[in-house]
Parts: sequence; C-alpha cells; structure tokens
Amino acid sequence: MSFDLVFFGGTGDLTWRKLMPALFQAFRHGKLPPGGRILAVARDERSDDEYRAFIKERFVEVEPAKQPSSEEFARFADLLHYRRMDLSKPEHYAGLKDWVDQRGADTVVLYLATAPYLFPVICEQLGAAGLNGPRVRVVLEKPLGHDLASAQQINRVVRSVFTETQAFRIDHYLGKPSVQNLMALRFGNALFEPLWRRESIANIQVTLAEALGVGTRGDFYDQTGALRDMIQNHALQLLTMIAMEPPSTNDADAIRDEKLKVLKSLKPFTPESVARDVVRGQYRAGTIAGQPVPGYLQEAKVPAASQTETFVALRTEVQNWRWAGVPFYLRTGKRLAARQAQIVVNFRQVPHPIFPGSARANKLVINLQPEDGLELHLLAAKGSGQGEMLAPVSLDLDFDKAFTTERVGAYERLLMDAIAGRLNLFVRSDEQEQAWRWVEPILDTWAADPNGPRAYAAGTWGPPASSAMVARDGCTWDEEQ
Repeated sequence: MSFDLVFFGGTGDLTWRKLMPALFQAFRHGKLPPGGRILAVARDERSDDEYRAFIKERFVEVEPAKQPSSEEFARFADLLHYRRMDLSKPEHYAGLKDWVDQRGADTVVLYLATAPYLFPVICEQLGAAGLNGPRVRVVLEKPLGHDLASAQQINRVVRSVFTETQAFRIDHYLGKPSVQNLMALRFGNALFEPLWRRESIANIQVTLAEALGVGTRGDFYDQTGALRDMIQNHALQLLTMIAMEPPSTNDADAIRDEKLKVLKSLKPFTPESVARDVVRGQYRAGTIAGQPVPGYLQEAKVPAASQTETFVALRTEVQNWRWAGVPFYLRTGKRLAARQAQIVVNFRQVPHPIFPGSARANKLVINLQPEDGLELHLLAAKGSGQGEMLAPVSLDLDFDKAFTTERVGAYERLLMDAIAGRLNLFVRSDEQEQAWRWVEPILDTWAADPNGPRAYAAGTWGPPASSAMVARDGCTWDEEQ
C-alpha cells in the first residue's frame, strides 16, 4: 500500500522529537508499508537534503537503543522530503496537491502537528484545494481547542471538509501498550468482569504524575494548565476505558459509543461541587532526586503572577447501575514525588472477617509508566500457626519481561493505524466535545475564583487538600496506604 504522509509543522518539536523517531522505529521494525513518502512542510526555505540533515542532528537526542546507525538513517532519509509552505496562501496548497497527485498514492495522511488555532485555516484551505478526497485522512493533534466553543468550531470546520471517518483525533495515551492491555484485561479475560462493578469495588484512582517541571514550554503551558493538558483528554479517556460497558465488537464505533455513554454519565460539576471535589495546585521550589528545583513562577516564560494550575485532583462518579456511588479519583501534576502513571482499583473489604488483625482489602494496580504491568494485591496465610494474622502478598506481572520482543511505542502504533485507516484508538468528535462539556464548569468556577491554586512543594504529592478530599470518603491515595 503506497502512502504519502504530510506533516504540517514539519520543523516543530512534536515532529522531530516524537513523530520522526516513531516513524523510524516502524521503518526499522519493517512495519512501515513499502512505497511511502514522508513530506515535512514549514515556513522556512530548505532543500530535501537540508531537512534530512536537520532530522539526523536531532536523532542524537533519542535514547541510544533507538538511534539509527548511519546506514539505517541513510535508507530512512530516502523517504524524507521537504516543502516550503505559507499556511495562509491558497497557491501553496495547490502546489501541495500537485505534489501529491504526481504519484497518486493509495493513501494520503495529513498530520496537523501545529498549534490548534491553525486547524480551521488549514482544513479550509485543504478543502478548497481538493485535498479531501476519499483516500485522504487528516490527523489532529491535541489539545483540540481551548474550551468547548473552540473545540466545536474546529469540529465544524473539519466536518465541512472531511467525513468523520477521515478525521483522526489523536491522543497518544491511547497508543500505549499498557492502555491497550486495559481493554484486553477487561474484555479478553473472564476473571475480572463479574467483579467490575459497585458491589465489589470501593473506589478507583487514576494518577498521571510527572517529576519534571514545565521546562522550556512555560509560555505554552501557562495558556493550558493541567486540567486541559491531562485531565480533559488522557485521564478521561482512561476513565472511559475503565468504566465502559463491554462493546458488542472490537470495531471503532462500537468502542467509542460505549466510551461516550460513560462521559455522558459523569456526575456534572456545579460551583459548589468544584469547591468541594476539585483541588488545584501550583508547585513552588523544592527538591527532586536530591536536587533543588525552582517553583513554577520562577520557570522561564511563566508570568510572575500566573494562576495557572500545575496540579489537579478531583472526585467524580459515573451515574449508572454498574458504578452508582463508587468514587473515581483523577489526579495529575508536575514536579510531583515520582514519575508515575497508574490505575488503582480498590476492592471492598470482606463482608465478615474471620482472621485476626486488620483486614486489608484487595487491590489491582495497573501500571502504565514507567513500568508496564499488573499487580494484584491479596492476603495469604504464612502457615506459622493457629490464629495467625494474614500477610499481604502480590502477583506481579511485568509486561516487558513477559513479552520478550520489542513492543511498539504509542506514536508508532497510532501512525501505523492512521496510515491503515484504523480508528479504534482515535477520539470521535462527540466524545471530545462531551469531555470539554464536563470540564467547562471547573474552568468557569476557577475563572471567578480570586484565590487561585494552592501551593505545594516540588517533590511532594501535591497540596494536602488532595489527601483531605479523598479522606472524606474514608479513602487514601495509594502511596499513603
């Protein structure tokens, strides 16, 4: 299957830091379909060879095991091309169409790795140039809008040019092998599904924690914040996969229909519930791995009086028969105590304990990063004598050890899916808009709140109010147990 893959924003951070290394890994693994061309477009003037040299220099920043040899890069570079484009000029889109039409590839994938405010302009121009035929797909990188109104405007323009099956709204978390294993765990095994409901589960926690700060992205991050950057997309997508009903098939729309039902069942926020059930924070100077680090307000390109949140913890519920009354806690933040992404399913305690000592409830920990695997925490008897207390034991499955072959990275998987036209791991427009609809009351309440985010020291797990929020339900965060 021949393909043309076009990157708008071809010299930007996302393209050279994530997308090109992912494409090279697909090329190295023999998974990139033959007969492909990769075209980068950007404003500055470069030749193909100059662009290839630009990418080669930046491959030095890739982890050593994934860096190409000189011979490998030379073969990969034959696929790379460059074209200067001013995204506001119709004649440049006409030139791009001529370039694409010269060969007539089976599939044309247009990847918008640009700022979201450019999406409507680019899509309108693509439509006017005729670059929206049935063999064309458009990939839209997050964040898709800044709020519900901007997301709806982007979607209106996209729908006026492309059909829904041509639009691939990417959330790279959905491409992670560990996230795909969440679906396999639930719907490929009979073990957990009978227990996956309110009668057996006490609460569910989703944590997406980073030890890093905003780095050089202070200007971007300050216009975004943790709620838009992580909760509205990544965390909510994980929640839908945890809480969704079993889809009838593994087809894209069957899966996305069930995810949408979860989003529509989330308990809506009011100003009162935001004050009670949402904690926002902003990191101050502290210590990470024994090294002092600055606070958010001291980071480069961050305004001195910024009230942008770098931490969010919230409590919600899925209001349906399966999950009624079960708290779902979502948490994300920068400069936290560890880099950790995990889902913790806390089961209820046994209804009538017969062993001495405190009865610790079972829990299932689904690790997403940096480790990728499952931990099932149980209680067992050592066999040391009559009346002994049960001891905690765990069944620990490390997927990297279980699967000896090299596993496919998130962007590599999603790029291959876009080329092949597989929509399962991409977000549909109604899903994305419903997620914005749910978080918007939080944004509105914060906009009217003069107090701003709570301070927390870098290297901790966020403001103490986060622990107090879950303690009201008689719960604790996993690291506090």
